[in-house]
Amino acid sequence: MSSGHKAMTLFVTVILGLLLVILGLCTDWPRWAWAASAGLLAVIAVVTNRVLTPKREPFPRELLPEPDLPLPDAARQDQRVPHVALPSSVVDYDFSFSATVRWLVLDAPSDAPYINPAGLAIDAVLQRARGVTAQQPPHRSAFVQHQLDGALATMRVDATGRVMAMALDVSLSLPEHDRERLAKLSDVRKDEDVWEHERNYERSKRTYLGEDVLKDTGSAVVWWLSRNEKEVEGAVDRIGLLARLSAAAKNETVAPPFEHLVPPPPQAVFPDGTTDDGTPADWQPYGTEDGTASDNGSGDGLSVDSLLEWFGFSAADADLDLFAERLINLASAHGKTEAVDEIKRRFDHEQAEQAADGPNGSAPPPDDEPAP
Repeated sequence: MSSGHKAMTLFVTVILGLLLVILGLCTDWPRWAWAASAGLLAVIAVVTNRVLTPKREPFPRELLPEPDLPLPDAARQDQRVPHVALPSSVVDYDFSFSATVRWLVLDAPSDAPYINPAGLAIDAVLQRARGVTAQQPPHRSAFVQHQLDGALATMRVDATGRVMAMALDVSLSLPEHDRERLAKLSDVRKDEDVWEHERNYERSKRTYLGEDVLKDTGSAVVWWLSRNEKEVEGAVDRIGLLARLSAAAKNETVAPPFEHLVPPPPQAVFPDGTTDDGTPADWQPYGTEDGTASDNGSGDGLSVDSLLEWFGFSAADADLDLFAERLINLASAHGKTEAVDEIKRRFDHEQAEQAADGPNGSAPPPDDEPAP
């Protein structure tokens, strides 16, 4: 007897027993009626058990030619797909994709062609993965791997409708040499951004200085005062310098109102110690303390006396005549006749004065008086 049959028999017996007890109590049965009802209840239990017990099969189900066994679960198959190149959003930078593809073959009509379920499943998974990776940059391989984990984690029917496929153990990476290239390109782009910002800053600064600060001398002076509010005298002293800066910024000459504040340009000094006008670099005209030449009565800016003074000759120098002769020869060699005449006149005049003073510096004696 199975457990189901026993439970049903017990349930019926208990229900009938309760009904008989209630009925006996309500009608006040005698004792013999209670004994009869107990016997009746036992008979009913036996009959119910026989009715509910199924008939035994002559042959066990396991011994039949085609036993009615439970249907087995549909077989699922797996295959590892290693290192498949999938494109990224940047040309020539491909991801390396690896995964375990699992598929389930679906029911098909009897006349359907034979298929390779592994090939259909792998192709379906790769197409789904390609749709994700082609939209992502190559330097985000770790992020894209997590996206693929979610996109390929569901069984989906392929385009032919013959298999359902999904992917497990997804791995996505970028080759090492591509990562190095991307790192270098990233550094170059960052350097270019910094350089571009610096160039824009420099261009803005030049525009500010050229078109605002150094637009004219007044703007330059006001700009200097704004940075040095307590140095008014310093601003006055620098007006000439600021005027020159303003003119140089515009490739122009100094404005006429400020020309008197600009010092003259220094003369170029050549290796031989002379300037561009032929005078010695450290020469100052002789005869004045402020550097202006004394004409010595000749009307010229430079006199023979100043030249002798510059060379260090005195009036009592024994080599003075020899030096004068050499000066005359030098001036004659260069065709400077006026200089020759001036030198001769200067030394002739000096010799005449010496002759007039006598050898001791006194006047010469008269012709009729004998010399002592």
